[in-house]
Amino acid sequence: MGRLSVDLCGITLDNPVIPASGTFGYGYEFAGLYDINCLGTFSFKGTTRHPRFGNPTPRIAEAPAGMLNSVGLQNPGVEKVISEELPKLKKCFRKPVMANVSGFSVEDYAYTCALLDKEEQVGWLEVNVSCPNVHGGGMSFGTDPKAAAQVVRAVKAVTKKPVILKLTPNVTDIVSVALACQEAGADGLSLINTLLGMRLDLRTRKPILANTMGGLSGPAVFPVALRMVYQVAGAVSIPVVGMGGVSSAADVIEMMLAGAAAVEVGAANLTDPFACKKIIDDLPAEMDKYGIERLSDIIGGGHAWEKT
Repeated sequence: MGRLSVDLCGITLDNPVIPASGTFGYGYEFAGLYDINCLGTFSFKGTTRHPRFGNPTPRIAEAPAGMLNSVGLQNPGVEKVISEELPKLKKCFRKPVMANVSGFSVEDYAYTCALLDKEEQVGWLEVNVSCPNVHGGGMSFGTDPKAAAQVVRAVKAVTKKPVILKLTPNVTDIVSVALACQEAGADGLSLINTLLGMRLDLRTRKPILANTMGGLSGPAVFPVALRMVYQVAGAVSIPVVGMGGVSSAADVIEMMLAGAAAVEVGAANLTDPFACKKIIDDLPAEMDKYGIERLSDIIGGGHAWEKT
């Protein structure tokens, strides 16, 4: 393993940098810009059992140091993802990919994961119980430890690949949800998804987003994300994937010190399509700056002071 290599649920990544679901399409959209095989892996667009058009427009609103989105899980449905999107991806990406899955019932999650589990190129199933932009699903499972655990058990019963639960920050106690997922058999956790927010148009006095509220992402959420990753990583014994406002190599190192085994980059891809490549390129110099020989050695290093 090289200086940047890390292990995620038994699969080696060349580096810990993972574009987050919903910000990198199905990969081939970025492959024309640079060789996406430089990535550790990426999490492809959130996939549901049935096709979804998504929420009405406008779906995007600017915010200080970030953005609000309310796309609403627009996707062609799992069967078309398997028959149309994955074959195109396979032509430009030779590594295992992370499949992001959302649902509106426990049965939806199990059905979609069972199909994706059969796909050779899928390395991990990132089960999203945290989307704030849909009604009757997503975040409604992630805010209740028992409901989240129910999803984990249903998915684990029909899959053999590592199952990573993506958690919502829109809860009072994220550690209780994380522990419930671990106890139910989750192989890993990823956090955080977006924080629920809104903007008002001062002229019309109405919400800017057609869905009224949306998910806040970008640098503004980084301190919150870091805090939650730190809390969860200190409480569980399974790998944690950290995300939320990550936009630099220094942010990646900080997330890993908080306990993240790998780090997803989201909104930064929307403002700079080369963001992940730049972060990977910058990591060796940033490591040298802080005397870090191997990234795998620093995972959870920010907890060491607690033991002194």
